[in-house]
Amino acid sequence: MHSPLQARDFALLFAAFALSLQGPSDLHLAVARPTPSQPSPSTAEAFHRYVRLSEIRNDTELQHGAGLLWIDGLPASERTPAYEDLKRGAVKMRKLETLDNGAVIECPGGMIHHWVGLAFIPGAKLQDVLEVLQDYDRHAVYYAPDVERSKIESRDGNHFRVFLRFRRHKVVTVVLDTEHDVQYFRDSETQAHSRSSAVRIAQVENPGKDDEREKTPGDDDGFLWRMDTWWRIVERDGGVYVQSEVASLTRNIPAGLAWLIGPFVTSIPKESLAFTLEATRKAVVTRRHN
Repeated sequence: MHSPLQARDFALLFAAFALSLQGPSDLHLAVARPTPSQPSPSTAEAFHRYVRLSEIRNDTELQHGAGLLWIDGLPASERTPAYEDLKRGAVKMRKLETLDNGAVIECPGGMIHHWVGLAFIPGAKLQDVLEVLQDYDRHAVYYAPDVERSKIESRDGNHFRVFLRFRRHKVVTVVLDTEHDVQYFRDSETQAHSRSSAVRIAQVENPGKDDEREKTPGDDDGFLWRMDTWWRIVERDGGVYVQSEVASLTRNIPAGLAWLIGPFVTSIPKESLAFTLEATRKAVVTRRHN
């Protein structure tokens, strides 16, 4: 599935990138706002290859049916305490990088952000989690304030077409209208997974005003070009493990500010994905108690 996870992940990233474009005044950096752009064919192809290889790896892991949670690949000395941390309410995160036959996939003109996060919801059932994730009409409640509007545009069984408006403010406000194609798969009585791709991303100009409009592709600032998400939900150990993996594509940070902004920007997807998993857990627990 995609949705809020990516929301958080990238609404925050957009804001950080926008901050980088402002330039800190105390360092007397004069940085112009980027010229409107869209990914070049080579940038888009690099991300497409990255996602395709990530998809193959995901499919292989699901087919094997073992080691479905990323911490299962840790050495026993690390895996046992990681599970204990999850039971205590921690969200376990890991930065990922998909390689092509062992080689780094270069993405000229763009930045690929790839993280996986895992949380445990004690006492929950698989269906409890699916009901929250598939309740897209209420994602603006569950994942506020970063998801401002949410709506199911169409549904055919476990296949959804979803609208989400993302908003984030930090120095500047960035608003994006997005549509996602989401497919859920029920693997067993205690296991499910989903796959989501953003099929449309449009930056909104003057949001909430009479002259609000969506910018056309190539006329936006490149805060988010692509987004793909993989979820895994596993019921065991007296609760449900919820794992979300997100890969996204943005334009590069201006080279002159990379040394200053780079570490900050690269930390944001991790922090925002953790928030999303925590919000998912909170929504599941709240619904169970109501």
